[in-house]
Amino acid sequence: MLAYLCGQVLAKSSNYLILKVNNVGYQIFVGESLLSSVQKGEEQELYISHQVREDASDLYGFKTVEDLSLFELLLSVSGVGPKSALGVLSIASADDISEAVIRNDASLLMKVSGIGKKTAERVVLELKNKIAKIIGGRSLNSDSGLSASLGDELDALMSLGYSLPDARLALDGLDPALVDSGDRVKAALKKLSKKI
Repeated sequence: MLAYLCGQVLAKSSNYLILKVNNVGYQIFVGESLLSSVQKGEEQELYISHQVREDASDLYGFKTVEDLSLFELLLSVSGVGPKSALGVLSIASADDISEAVIRNDASLLMKVSGIGKKTAERVVLELKNKIAKIIGGRSLNSDSGLSASLGDELDALMSLGYSLPDARLALDGLDPALVDSGDRVKAALKKLSKKI
């Protein structure tokens, strides 16, 4: 089984790239954020999940071991295939997804095409303890007092058309004195409007 590849990006498509390694081109399916960050001709290192079925042998690539581990965990849930798992990792970082699962928040997962409410709830139910064990005592969000409202604030910004990474970045840098959710969203919107 392939677990890691390093080579030159030969081509990019809508959901995969072709990586040239020792004069062999590998088609590797990757998430949208990774795909948009790589350029044709540059060197890339990817951690690989090799998925073999009776009708296909596909490679899925990730920048970090954490993303790869979460992908594999998602595949362990009944009803979640490789494309859906990759879709989950395309909408948020491994930390954001882990945090949502630990908070019992299935709404983030339902934003992925192919994952309905029941499947999202099953992911949360089946992965909550596994993710808690993986991260151990490490807190995903250092300010636990804000973690409950953070999901609502992220949802509010995303419903206005902002991406999860942009919304997260805008909320992360806010004044700690702002504790009201509405005020935090307004302040984040001001930051986001300056960015445009």
